Order: sequence, then structure tokens, then C-alpha cells
Amino acid sequence: MPERPPEYPPEYRGSVQPPTVLVVDYGAQYAQLIARRVREAQVYSEIIPADTSVADIVARNPVAVILSGGPASVYAEDAPRVDPELFETGIPILGLCYGFQAMAQALGGEVAPDGTREYGRTELRLTGTAGVLHAGLPSRHPVWMSHGDSVVRAPAGFTVTASSDRVAVAAFEDTERRLAGVQYHPEVGHSPHGQEVLRRYLREVAGITPSWTTASIIDETVAAVRAQIGTGRAICGLSGGVDSAVAAALVHRAIGDRLTCVFVDHGLLRAGERAQVEHDFVAATGATLHTVDAEKRFLDALAGVTDPEQKRKIIGREFIRVFEAATAEVAAEETVGFLVQGTLYPDVVESGGGSGPGSTTATIKSHHNVGGLPDDIEFELVEPLRALFKDEVRRVGIELGLPETIVARQPFPGPGLGIRIIGEVTADRLEILRAADAIAREELTAAGLDGTIWQCPVVLLADVRSVGVQGDARTYGHPVVLRPVSSEDAMTADWTRLPYDVLERISTRITNEVAEVNRVVLDVTSKPPGTIEWE
Repeated sequence: MPERPPEYPPEYRGSVQPPTVLVVDYGAQYAQLIARRVREAQVYSEIIPADTSVADIVARNPVAVILSGGPASVYAEDAPRVDPELFETGIPILGLCYGFQAMAQALGGEVAPDGTREYGRTELRLTGTAGVLHAGLPSRHPVWMSHGDSVVRAPAGFTVTASSDRVAVAAFEDTERRLAGVQYHPEVGHSPHGQEVLRRYLREVAGITPSWTTASIIDETVAAVRAQIGTGRAICGLSGGVDSAVAAALVHRAIGDRLTCVFVDHGLLRAGERAQVEHDFVAATGATLHTVDAEKRFLDALAGVTDPEQKRKIIGREFIRVFEAATAEVAAEETVGFLVQGTLYPDVVESGGGSGPGSTTATIKSHHNVGGLPDDIEFELVEPLRALFKDEVRRVGIELGLPETIVARQPFPGPGLGIRIIGEVTADRLEILRAADAIAREELTAAGLDGTIWQCPVVLLADVRSVGVQGDARTYGHPVVLRPVSSEDAMTADWTRLPYDVLERISTRITNEVAEVNRVVLDVTSKPPGTIEWE
């Protein structure tokens, strides 16, 4: 076997890039999922575009490369190609789906547009030589396929290890060169042994020592933050959500009382959230928190506005102005030069920004923040979570001692309930929505469903009236919409099939306890075509 790639450098404490698996994105809908699955195997991973040159890949010194799936045919004129020189570098390489076919073609195998199509659940059949990746797995087991072309002849030096009813070459290996590929998608849950296959490739074929753990993430991030801020001071806009809370907790561990958190109560929060932030976060971290009560300012600015995009812009503008004023108060005695932001790795990928914990590229996640930050911002951004996925952020939060009320909190948009009221935002309508939302959250928690759903927005159709009967009297009240969704990263989502008895309790309680609401409806739209939020 060739010499194994370098193990995790013991001196690494945020000063250099951790051992990295690069995921080459050929347009796959699952590229982020591949990267997450690699990290679940305790190996750091990043996504790079398909046009990254071999020289650039080599310069990043990856411990392995994974070629993702993609929608193209390897025979299409404009299809992304894998440079055959990549296989001469000695870097371990794994091809998945389209990446499997591109790998076979580049190495002299044969891929045929033979009309063979496999979409969805497919039975994989192992050959007599199941190889390293599939050894000991059931001789027939389900996998998730999504392809039109197929590999009909493996490259020289490769052993075919699996097939299917329609495809003769569904997996192959050349362990001497640390190369392998599978036609299916091991990264999705529909391939039940897929994670084990990925783990085996990383450890047994590529020879990578697992090292990407929650403890290492915290140690390296804290060291990187200390190096960046030095003796300076930082400020963090705390929303109460998991991202900003974990980012603030990490920075507080790094620089202590030189961090001040600012919490802007814009009056668009859900029931009890201000008290939760003020008590739970401070109790867990000991960080300094400055709260600004700006409800009247926001409601005055939103008066008469019904257009959703205009509402977002107003909320974003007012938030920035309030945050600027609060920052000026905090910095009155000493200069604050750094702004902490809870940017996550999916935000970086979606915005085309840099990648990696040591990156200096500052990407403002305006699609998550309330309207983004101004171009002339005078702070240097500190983004301690920009290398992490949401599930990693939650694990870091738990390790840092943040309470479950923060770490397990469902995603909540920056503009708050302002974009969950269809129509004008008023104090009365906010109270109606808060009451309905609180009931839905209480019942979902009581039913033990918080871990099943990604989030459950409750939407008030304020400009819609519905006829009802309550107490033998005709009513003309508002409908509210329940939007329970399941997702891994919010890029795609499906509506959650909640038990009927839970839906019944939620509906009964809302129509009984919230006088202005006489109808509860369920949104059963996936994303796409719908979005998670209504506005």
C-alpha cells in the first residue's frame, strides 16, 4: 500500500487547516450532505467547485477527495470533467454517482448512455469479492440510485465489487492506489449502509485518522478567535437563536469580559423569548448583555405596511440603526473593533464565499440576518461558526454548557413574527400570533416531537377572515396556518406528518383559547416548490 496521508498534526490549535477531505461539487443536490456525512465520521470536509484546478487541489493538501453526484451526463459537451492528472497525485479519491462515472471515464473505463435508468430505491448485489467498502454487509441490500448513464467497464486495475439488476458495475475499488467509487448515493438515509461505506473508505482505504470532534472544534476555534481579536474588544448581536448564542459563547470563552452582547427586542419575538435570552444565556456563560427595548420604534415604522419585502427592509433598516446606537453606547469608553456573527458553513457555500475556519473572507449572511449589514461597516467580522453545519453548532453548544432551551431551539427568522403575519403588523395581531404559536410549541413539546421536526412556523392570515361558529354564535375570525417541516439544512424540506391527535389538540386549544382565531389549517407543501416561511 502507498504511504498513508499525514495524521492530524498535534500542534494544530487553530493556526493551520485541519486535515481536510475536499468534496468536488458537480452540481449535486447532496453536496452539502456528503460533507456533513464525512464530518459525522470525524473528518473535516469542505466543498469546492467542479472547476477547481488540480494544482489548487494539491496546494490545499487534502487527505482525500470525493467526487460528488450531479445532473449532467458525462457525454454532454458542457459536462464537468475530472482532470485525469488528479489521479496521478496520489491523493485518495472516491467517486459517487456522476463522480463515479467521471472517474471511470477519466481512468480509461467505459461509460455508456445505454438507456439504463435507475431512480430511487434499488437493490445492490455484492460480487464474490465485496472489497473493503462492502465486506460483511448483506449480499443484497437497498441503496438509493439516481442515474441514466452507467459504467459498463471498470478501468484497468479496479475490482468490481457490486452490481444491480440493470447495472453490471455499481461499485469498484483499487485499494493499492486508494481509489474507489459507487454508482449510488451512500450519503442519503435511503442507503442504510451508506454511512458505514463512507467511514470505511475514509479510514480503511484512505487511511485517515478521525480527529474532527466537538472538543477539537472548540479548542481550535477559541485559539483562532484569540489570535484574531488579540487584546481588542468585540460586540455580538444576540438574537436568542442557537447560532448567535453559540458564536457568542465561543468568543466569550476566548476573550471573556471583552465581549459585550447586544440583544435588540424589536417586539417581534415569540412569547417568553426575551426572558429566556436574558436569563438562560447569561446564566450559562456569564457574558455581559445589553438589552435594547425597541418595540415601539419597530411597530411605528411598520404601520400600514403589508408588502412582505418592504417589511423585511424596514425591519432590517431599523435593526441596523438600533444596533448602531447600542454599539455606540457600549463603545463610549473603549473602542470596539470586532463584530461577532453566527455565519454557518451552508451560508458560506450558498453565497460563494471562502471555506475553512482560517478563512479571512467575510460573508454577510443577509438572507438570514434582518436585512444584512451596511457596506460601510467599521468592524472586523469574527465568524467562529463559518466552518460548521447546524448539527455541529448544536453539539458545540451542548459542550459549552448552553441550556437545552437555547441549543434545541427551532430556527427562527431574523425579522421574527413580522414575516409570519400576512398583512399589516400591529401590536394586537402580534399578541394573537404569540398566543397561537405558544400553544403549538407547548403541544409539540408535550408530545415529544421537538426532535422530529425542523421547525413549525405558525402563520396568522391577518388580512383573511373566516366564518365560524363559537358558542352558538356566528364568528368572523382569523385563520392560522401550521407549517411543520422536516429538514436537515433548510435547503430542502418536507412537511412533517404529525399525529392527528396532536393536530387536534393544537387546533382545539387555539380556537378555544385565542378568541380572534376560529380556524386552524395545515400547510402540506414541500420545499421546493414552497419555502418554509410564508413571507
